Amino acid sequence: MPDAAAEVRGAVGARPLVALGGGRVIDVAKAIGSADGRSVATIATTLSGAELSAHHRPLAGYEAGPRVRPALVVADPALMASQPTPPLAESAMNALAHALEALYTPRANPISEVTALEAARQLDAGFAEEEPNRSALALGVTGFAIHHVLSQTVVRVAGTPHGATNAAVLPAAVAFMRPRAPRELGLFDQAVDVERLRAAAGNVTLGALGVDRALLPRLAEAAAARAGDLAATPGPPITAGDLAGVLAAAL
Repeated sequence: MPDAAAEVRGAVGARPLVALGGGRVIDVAKAIGSADGRSVATIATTLSGAELSAHHRPLAGYEAGPRVRPALVVADPALMASQPTPPLAESAMNALAHALEALYTPRANPISEVTALEAARQLDAGFAEEEPNRSALALGVTGFAIHHVLSQTVVRVAGTPHGATNAAVLPAAVAFMRPRAPRELGLFDQAVDVERLRAAAGNVTLGALGVDRALLPRLAEAAAARAGDLAATPGPPITAGDLAGVLAAAL
């Protein structure tokens, strides 16, 4: 993503930015806005939630700069849920993973819990019928934990699609978290049927996305380097072995 931002940065000039697209497009705009002090508006075409957060990777040389939260968000439900069903389900599972991690990171609180569970229920209801209920699907203050650290690392290192990668990793991450956050995962299970969403996404796996088992140690070590984000995962410290196990389960 920083490389993509660097490529288009010169064409932006001194103008504010309007990002029309999914999470990667929006994160590119936020990275440029951070580097050049530009305001950013967003029009989302997926359910990633990137338009609402200040999370993004910075341009090289601007790592210490401020992160940018968009100043204006145009949230058109019809546009946000306009993808065909398999990628829409992948995007929904990315959003669902944010809801899951909002239940157990250190910044979780009663308000974030209620919001996260309601988001999970709406995402689940959106796929209750054969044809997605797009208006129900179009809806991050608690940060990242193991799921998003792994998914983002796989996307960056292996070059896999963002939404599909989240869809592949989520069931394995949910299984890993059950003994670490039993109360929160119990609430999550009551709110959503992950396997139904997974089926709507085509039962995608990391193997189907081209990730070879031989790459798992490298992916696990790269993810383990994000110790600050992994520290938000409850339970004992996350090891590279833990990460490799979750990735293997997602193959």
